[in-house]
Amino acid sequence: MAHENKPPLFLPWSALDPPGALPEWLYRNGISGLGGRSRQPSGRSYPHPPRPGTQPAPTSAIPWSLPSEPPLRFALPTPAPPPVSIWRPPLYDPPLALTPYDHFLFSRPIAADEVNWPLPEYRYGDYFTGTDIVHTGIDIDAPRGTPVLAAGSGEVVWAGYGLYAGRNRPDDPYGLAVVILHDFGYQGRKLYTVYAHMDQIVVASGQQVAPGDVLGYVGSTGFTTGPHLHFEVRIEQNSFFVTRNPELWLVPPQGWGVLAGRVLKTTGQPIERLTISVQSLDMGQVWQVRTYAPHSVNSDDYYRENMVLSDLPAGKYRVSFDYKGTRYRLETDITPGMVRYFTFREGQGFSTDLPAPSLPTSVPTNVPSLQP
Repeated sequence: MAHENKPPLFLPWSALDPPGALPEWLYRNGISGLGGRSRQPSGRSYPHPPRPGTQPAPTSAIPWSLPSEPPLRFALPTPAPPPVSIWRPPLYDPPLALTPYDHFLFSRPIAADEVNWPLPEYRYGDYFTGTDIVHTGIDIDAPRGTPVLAAGSGEVVWAGYGLYAGRNRPDDPYGLAVVILHDFGYQGRKLYTVYAHMDQIVVASGQQVAPGDVLGYVGSTGFTTGPHLHFEVRIEQNSFFVTRNPELWLVPPQGWGVLAGRVLKTTGQPIERLTISVQSLDMGQVWQVRTYAPHSVNSDDYYRENMVLSDLPAGKYRVSFDYKGTRYRLETDITPGMVRYFTFREGQGFSTDLPAPSLPTSVPTNVPSLQP
């Protein structure tokens, strides 16, 4: 859905210090994965890649195709498929900001007739299984061949292999990827979105796109265990080191909201990789999410969260976790179209007070980035 250059309401700017760089063996061991189930695309009105043996229609886009050698993959068990609802509400129209601190600016990069929500086992800030590489985006478990859609209007500034390296490199972990520099920003800062692991891309660098335009098709190029879309939000620079959690930027379904939390030790340091259960007291359904691992991820400047769980139907919820042999619980509610926030500090318990506003931090100038 088009932005039509509508200004979002009350949007502050955030940017935090970058983490340390990835190890060089990244290219051997991978950066993103835990892909999806192998399914055939369902019927839809979007154009599809040509069948084998047929000639594609002429196009001005870059004719990227699969490499001759199969991409490297991890030999990992396929995770259990997340439950697919028979019905989900339509999305809110972006931009949506019902409080001064929220910024739901992007539509979903996968249409509503397919899975278009984050893979629950591998959210932003989680470790790739068996490594110390932290996930800097979300994975959407859509089947191979599903059209990948622009989440907002802007200019394509990258289309092809080599996004992490900054040059054409077929063994790059992102595989075939597209980056959009959006024609709207966040408190005067640039916004980029990344779409990775595609089997085919149908846009070219320098091309203008509108929300919902097809960029390519879901695939498994790069370092991945199966077909899926890897999606990132980057602020101010087109760099791996300045991502934010996309679940705070993608519009939720109508009537649904988002839970964000800051879970701390007695010292005020974040508790890392803690499993948190979130149960709907109305439906009984339980979700699980882990707090962020260290390095390579960034919290929102206002919320300073280390966990986010999106796409929760409005209602009453119980948040619970075990820490150092003690079970902690909080009852809260989810409000449609908004972020519900909580903090926990060891020795002090829970609070649902919003953080005090603070001045945004400046964007560091010493992080690797691609131009523009």
